[in-house]
Amino acid sequence: MLRRRRGHRCRFLPAWYWNAKVRRKLPILTHACSVPFGSMSHLYPSVGSARPLQSKRIEQYRRKTLCGMLLAVSAPTGFLCSSVRPQETPPAKPVVVQPGAPGQPTRTLPPSTRATLPPRSQADVEFMQGMITHHSQAVEMTALIVSHTENKGLHSLGSRISRSQSEEIKFMRRWLAARGEPVSMATPSMPNMDMSREAMALMPGMLTPEQMEALRKAKGAEFDHLFLTGMIQHHNGALAMVKDLFDTAGAGQDADVFNFATDADNTQRAEIRIMQTMLEKPLEEKR
Repeated sequence: MLRRRRGHRCRFLPAWYWNAKVRRKLPILTHACSVPFGSMSHLYPSVGSARPLQSKRIEQYRRKTLCGMLLAVSAPTGFLCSSVRPQETPPAKPVVVQPGAPGQPTRTLPPSTRATLPPRSQADVEFMQGMITHHSQAVEMTALIVSHTENKGLHSLGSRISRSQSEEIKFMRRWLAARGEPVSMATPSMPNMDMSREAMALMPGMLTPEQMEALRKAKGAEFDHLFLTGMIQHHNGALAMVKDLFDTAGAGQDADVFNFATDADNTQRAEIRIMQTMLEKPLEEKR
């Protein structure tokens, strides 16, 4: 606490100056009152030669205080120090490069170049249209499992087949729509007639109407057997369709068609092995 001393030009002196014990050890600080009023020094008077260490500490404290005040004021505005940021260069324009044929150099195309769909083969279109009809019957067959059997293994298999083939149907519809092709094929004699129903008897491996009717009437173990044998027949028909596609000159060159056909071939071969294993086990063990 600071006190006012009478009869001196200095208005305030620190509290330690008035301590009797300290005052007895220190000489009278006549120069303390000679500090002109209005400067920062009258708040931190030096102690002369009697207290050189104390005076040094007070001076250091004063400098730290002033530096702290200046940094606090200048930090928000960046007055004292400002980070130097490199100038941001604008992003470079994309470069479209077309690889050349073997032994030929590449070509740099203008940025306005847009990708175009590869030329399609009529065999690709017919494969997609026929596979939509083919997959639709498989989804119809799996929909009977819930109400016709309690076989948990068959429930799991049917769910996987239904989910995968439903997604593939959506993909094939998008592929045909992007190329302006109809989803269903038309008969050669009647171009305007939808042949989705007649195609069921024409697509390889698809169940006949009599086989589908027998599957709808069966229950339990009989349904399990008819479903597995019918789906194996159905999957083998899909494999035959993929083989016919790749055997056709110029077909299957489209990347989407090639990837879809090869994935379908691999998936259905694996599912055929699973269904054959299920047929070999006694039906009672699968409940």
